Amino acid sequence: MKRRVTGRYVTISTIDEKVKAFVPTALPPKPSIVWSSRLLRLFDEAHRAVGCLEGVGDLLPETSLFLYSYIRKEAVLSSIIEGTQSSLSDLLTFELDQIPGVPIDDVLEVSNYVSALNHGILRLDEGFPLSLRLIREIHAKLLADGRGATKTPGEFRRSQNWIGGTRPGNAIYVPPPPEMLMDCLDKLEKFLHNEEISPLLLAALAHVQFETIHPFLDGNGRVGRLLITFLLYEKKVLTKPLLYLSLYFKQHRREYYELLNCVRQQGDWESWLEFFAKAVCETANNAVNAAKKLHVLFEEDKEKIIAAGGNVAATKKIHETIFHRPIITPQALVQKTNLTATTINRIIKNLTKSQIIEEIKQQNKNRLFCYKKCFEILNTE
Repeated sequence: MKRRVTGRYVTISTIDEKVKAFVPTALPPKPSIVWSSRLLRLFDEAHRAVGCLEGVGDLLPETSLFLYSYIRKEAVLSSIIEGTQSSLSDLLTFELDQIPGVPIDDVLEVSNYVSALNHGILRLDEGFPLSLRLIREIHAKLLADGRGATKTPGEFRRSQNWIGGTRPGNAIYVPPPPEMLMDCLDKLEKFLHNEEISPLLLAALAHVQFETIHPFLDGNGRVGRLLITFLLYEKKVLTKPLLYLSLYFKQHRREYYELLNCVRQQGDWESWLEFFAKAVCETANNAVNAAKKLHVLFEEDKEKIIAAGGNVAATKKIHETIFHRPIITPQALVQKTNLTATTINRIIKNLTKSQIIEEIKQQNKNRLFCYKKCFEILNTE
């Protein structure tokens, strides 16, 4: 539905030129969302898909095994949108204190994303509200080091930023000026605690508002995408942080940015909400499919281990550890299983022979092994 501009323009002077910056109207939208039968159906499907995602824990031997790798997959995807080149393999290799195959700053950005996500979940678990303070803390973790370290981590901007172009005058979009920033953010924070709006709708609306305000010098996209997950987690829609929309946004990047602009310029919230609901459905369904495939793989390989005989208990322990961390070194297995290096090397040899794992780096002191089928599922779903 096309309404009108969802805010107002203010003229500012910056870099020796006058430009118009956009100041959004506070949420919720006015007039209210028009719920067509199509939009209602899409949101019903999105709610069902999220409900199915909640059941992932029943499919796997331990949800944390899936969560560990899935969070890292999201970190990679969300960072790729911002231009990094790190892969999931690079990140897992880096976490083992091995040298990744891409510039270290790229991997640091992805690693920081994992830290930011984990920090946010921990704080919410402690009962801390999703607030401007927590958003700043998350941003501080996100830009702790690497290329973002010079962009005032953990602080809202005090200067004008813009999106696209080489300066505000030729930018695609110019967010609110610094002196109006806190008023916009205070209203957004109040909206985050609106109890009259369903959490899924709340997340959809808040994401657009956050990206429109663009409160940081860097990292707005990543924080804005995390905000969706944190909102659903805080509202108990998800008991595990398993819904991440970065891949869908990346695959439909042009449409995503066009819809954000349509909300600002035309008040077309309905088109954005249809897109968001479809993103939730596809993403949740893909996560459930991945969990099902991983469950089948785990059980099949466990049966192979039992059938092979030998030290079954130790082999199953290593198998579970490698399922948790699909790229690993023998040294890391010693630390995580408390088994001897001799036992681990013997079992690794057997697992390699049975094609459950494969060696991907052959060096005496830095051997790397990959649970290839597990890794393929994580990379394709």
